[in-house]
Amino acid sequence: MQNKFLYFPNSEVPSERMLASENMKLWQATGGDYRGLTAATDASVPNGTIVLFHGNGGTAFDRGFYLEPLMKLGFRVILAEYPKYGGRPGKVGEKPFVADGLETVKLAYEQYGEPLYLLGESLGCGVAAAIANQTSVPIAGIILITPWDSLASVAKSLFPFLPVKMLLTDKYDSIENLKSFKKNISVVGAERDEILPIKHAHSLYANLPEGRKKMWVIKGAGHNDWPFHADASLFKEITDFVKVDKNK
Repeated sequence: MQNKFLYFPNSEVPSERMLASENMKLWQATGGDYRGLTAATDASVPNGTIVLFHGNGGTAFDRGFYLEPLMKLGFRVILAEYPKYGGRPGKVGEKPFVADGLETVKLAYEQYGEPLYLLGESLGCGVAAAIANQTSVPIAGIILITPWDSLASVAKSLFPFLPVKMLLTDKYDSIENLKSFKKNISVVGAERDEILPIKHAHSLYANLPEGRKKMWVIKGAGHNDWPFHADASLFKEITDFVKVDKNK
């Protein structure tokens, strides 16, 4: 029951035609599988690599809108894909998603080196937070867009009369996973988020380590339409806050 509410995998494999139309290519494709998507055209990336974990609907291919603004700011962007999404094999769930993400981050680090950042969107915030807590790869900073504090907190808000903590098999407890994170964290909430009310983003932010966090609220934005309310200056601000200063 949890999975039916939480995961909405799209099994469509991005075709060559689809990829060409968005100037993308498969990343780490071996034996018929792949781990994500990235821009087909290499560009200068003085600020490092961002590994992006998307929300619970659609696929990594649907997140192509991140590429241009982040690449213009000097980042390489890897749109990580989950098991069972985008035609990839595997199962949905916190454990398989995090295990797969840990391997993706490890491979990105081996291929590109430092600095390496994590960006989560919605469900992907929970995935990114868990990866940051478990990986041995040095994570230079984290960006969380429309996040929650913990899955249990969200479920309790939706189903206040059910013993949700006893029913959930996935936790995605970002407060717990990020309590010891030593680098900067950008938190971005949507003012009119109808899927994950912004109180969950505020709760997460309030419980993050002091001095290494900053929060932005996108005025008038909902959970899925926030990109239409965000401009280039927002992307610059949230990346500048986590970006490693190579002059220091």
